[in-house]
Amino acid sequence: MIQSNWGKSSMLMVLVIALASLMMMALYMGQIPVPASSVFHDWALRLGWNVSWGESLTPEQNAVLWYIRLPRICVAILVGSALAIAGAVMQGVFGNPLADPGIIGVSAGASFGAVIAVSLGLTSAGMFYMPAFAFIGAFASVLLTISLTMRGGKIPTMSLLLAGVAVSMLLGALTSGILTFMNEYRLKEFLFWMVGGLDYRRWEHVYLAIAPILIGMSVLCLLSRHLNVLVLGDVEAKSLGLPVVWYRILFLGLASVITATAVCVSGSIGFVGLIVPHIMRLLIGPDHRLLLPASALAGALFLLFCDTLGRTIMPPTEIRVGIMTALLGAPYFLFLLRRMRRHGGAF
Repeated sequence: MIQSNWGKSSMLMVLVIALASLMMMALYMGQIPVPASSVFHDWALRLGWNVSWGESLTPEQNAVLWYIRLPRICVAILVGSALAIAGAVMQGVFGNPLADPGIIGVSAGASFGAVIAVSLGLTSAGMFYMPAFAFIGAFASVLLTISLTMRGGKIPTMSLLLAGVAVSMLLGALTSGILTFMNEYRLKEFLFWMVGGLDYRRWEHVYLAIAPILIGMSVLCLLSRHLNVLVLGDVEAKSLGLPVVWYRILFLGLASVITATAVCVSGSIGFVGLIVPHIMRLLIGPDHRLLLPASALAGALFLLFCDTLGRTIMPPTEIRVGIMTALLGAPYFLFLLRRMRRHGGAF
């Protein structure tokens, strides 16, 4: 773990520099090469600067850069940061380093909403029907989980976990039941969404996701001190004057909103909200004032790396980002389980 405050702050700067560098690499890399000199030349001209070096982008390169790769990069950054910061919040609220954003039914609810949109044939009527239904399903499942758990103004953590598992299993069964009645075309459409991917993401997806995710993450970072108090336990938090139930609902609600928004534009992507916050906690410690922004940056970096690797490692075939995160995240998850077993359950 990085001990000094300077070291922890420098970690954030390293993540920012690494993310910016990877963004530039992701712009250039692909089946259609886009030279860096041409990109800088094009940007300089757009800013009104007179430049004599470099060549202008061809119409094909310009279309690939501005309408395919750049919105895809933006969606990757938004989704990765949302899933990672939501995972850090969930792990803090539940006091469990293996908690992730889907633990209270968010992913199952989004899948249920998406399968309803597909089964009704709404996806052919407009590109926003599936994301809208996925968001509604995710948020409704969270409300159902919390309502089943709250008793006497209290939300026991273990009861919330069990209710989340039960709601996820119920919605999963309903989703599977609907899938059995689908035709082959619609079934493939839903399964394509379930794998999770950033291909065919456009600026409309960026506009759909940017406000809920950025506002939600900003509020969570502003409330990070309260999350530090909440992690101490209900008794300690109440002794410090913190309304535990209200803040627990607030944190779960905000984490669910940004998770639902991320899932509705990218499909189901696993391991980002589980692995990234855990690694950041090992590196910079449990202080959520640094952990939340570090998790957001690292999540964006991880998902953008997985997406760039997936679309460039085996051209012209593209490996979807949900598969890449599983291939990279599952071995680390197994390592965590082995470490927990070796140390008697302690991470």
